[in-house]
Order: sequence, then C-alpha cells, then structure tokens
Amino acid sequence: MSPSKPLTGDSSIKTWLEDPVGGPIIRDLLSQAGQDPDVLRPVHRLALKRLIKLSKGSFSQEMVDQLVARAAAGDVPAGAPAASAPATEATDTAEPGDAADDAVERPEWVERIDQGRFTGKTVIVTGAGSGIGRATASRIVREGGKVVAIDVSQERLDEFAAEHDGADVVTLVADITDDAKIAEILAAAGDRIDGLANIAGIMDDMTPIGELTDAVWERVMRVNVDGTMKLMRAVVPGMLAQGYGSIVNTASEAALRGSAAGVAYTASKHAVVGLTKSTAFMYGPSGLRVNAVAPGPTITNIEATFASPLGAQRVRQAMAVLPDAAEAEALAASITFLLSDDGVNINGVVLASDGGWSAA
Repeated sequence: MSPSKPLTGDSSIKTWLEDPVGGPIIRDLLSQAGQDPDVLRPVHRLALKRLIKLSKGSFSQEMVDQLVARAAAGDVPAGAPAASAPATEATDTAEPGDAADDAVERPEWVERIDQGRFTGKTVIVTGAGSGIGRATASRIVREGGKVVAIDVSQERLDEFAAEHDGADVVTLVADITDDAKIAEILAAAGDRIDGLANIAGIMDDMTPIGELTDAVWERVMRVNVDGTMKLMRAVVPGMLAQGYGSIVNTASEAALRGSAAGVAYTASKHAVVGLTKSTAFMYGPSGLRVNAVAPGPTITNIEATFASPLGAQRVRQAMAVLPDAAEAEALAASITFLLSDDGVNINGVVLASDGGWSAA
C-alpha cells in the first residue's frame, strides 16, 4: 500500500476524517467543543481551509496551520479513537462506479469571475447581508455591476460594503413587505433597474397543516410571497419602459416536492413559482425575462426548526437522500447566470440548482 499524501489545508474534510492521524485529531477537536463528527457531513468534500470562512471566525487560519503541523508530527491525542475506515460494502452491493466515486478525491469547484458581465447594469439584491444573497451581490459587484443591497441587518450590510470598498454598492435596511420601503429601494436604485434578485426569505417550523398556526403561515407567506411580489410589481414598469429586465426569484426544492419542508414554506415556494411563470408569460414579449432558482441543501444562515414531531420524522426521512450541501457561491453562480445576458434565451424556467436532489 502506498503511503497517504501529507494532510494540508487543501485536503478535504472527508480525507482528514478518514486519515489514521488526522481523523483522531479532528474528532478530538470537535469533542472538546461538544460536537459530533456528523456536524461536518454536509461539507465533507470541502477543503479544510474552507471552514475559516464558513465558521465566521470560530475557526482560524492559525488553527488550520496547527492541525496540519500536528498531523505531520503524528500527534494523535491520547485515547482518541482511530479513524473509521472508508466503507467497503459498496463493492458488494452498489452499481458499477459507486465504489470508485467514494474512493476518488473530487476536485473542488472554483468560482470563475467574468469581469464585465454586469458592467453598466444596476441590480437589486434582497437578503444581501448573508448567505446566497450576499454571495450573489458580491459576484455582481465583482463582475462590474452596481448593486443595491437590501437586508434587515445594518451590521451585515456594513460588513458586505466593507468587503467591497470602492465598488458601486448602495446599501439599504428594508423590510420588503413594507410599501414605503419598496419605494425607498426604487429610489436608491436610480433611474434604471436592469435586474432584481429576490433572495430574502424565511423558513417555517416544519409543521404539517394539521398543526399549523396562523402566526407561522402569515409570517412565512408575508416574507416569501408578499415581499417577492411587491418588489416584482415595483420594478416591472421601469423594465417595460426600457424594454429590458431580468428577474430571478428564489424558489426551493420545496417548490418541486412536498417532502422538503413544512406546509407553509412549501406553499410559499410553490407560490413563488407561480409568480415567476405568470410574469414570464405576460411580459416575455416585452423584453423581460423572469426565472427562478430552486436551491437544494445550501450552507446559509437560515436554520430549520422542528416544532412538530411528525414533521421532523417525515422531513428527516426524506432528507436521507440529500446530496452534499453547496456553498452559497455555487447558488450565486446559477442566479447570476440567469440574471445576466448569458441567460438571454431562458424565460419562465425553474432551475433546480440542487446537486441532483430533484433527480432522486
């Protein structure tokens, strides 16, 4: 057997966990923080160094360097369990190719910026303070566009603006369900709005309809449906006047299936698809393109809560076939493709950007 490659910050988390030295080191570190290795399952194909950004400060470059040095020195913690070996039963029961899929270290996806794709364009992005919204706003700015970044948190918007110092960024704290704030957003954008990325949204508490409260229903529908509708309605007249405009709404796997969330969130995202398709049909001949992206598991700051035992049981059962969680930048790649002129011939579609979940 050939010796394993030295562990580095570029080695995947999966490689670290399966390594006879790196695995015990990582598990010991997690155990000190009261965490189980399963917490890393959604990101196990990412490089260890990616945790620096994803952890929002709780995992540093210094910690990565220390882990690499400990692995190189063979510094296995006393009493730490050995790393679990990669599963081999796949060779007995899986279809051809499955075992090889587990054995091969997949290359990481790398974002590639087109410097001029949004040059001269103004795009409104909601939910721009974090997650998919922030990644989308960032990509538009880095590709030459002006972004009107909308969020409910001034702190998050300030952080975003600081990261893009010198870029054409306008930030505005706004509740997208408030008509007065919608007017402020239009004023902040100026005379021309070329694109709208409706990304702001909230999750429900996974309750089925028999346990649903009016409060959860009204809150989820107000943000996910009313807010999306109000901004679409606001930007359409200007887009019609200029004969051009691109709108991308954020649906969800919950817009394509009944097993991804509770009834309120599922209904709200089905409604977003209806808003998308109707608007695309009505205004397509006038130069508007309106599409939606349906994300699968994504690393964002939107957390699911389970208020219903039945909801938890049913949804978790369905999630057994989930693909690996994607980083927000991967969703931004899909959204900006549809927003940009690269999506010139695409109108009224719901793009499942879900790692193949919808194919399961």
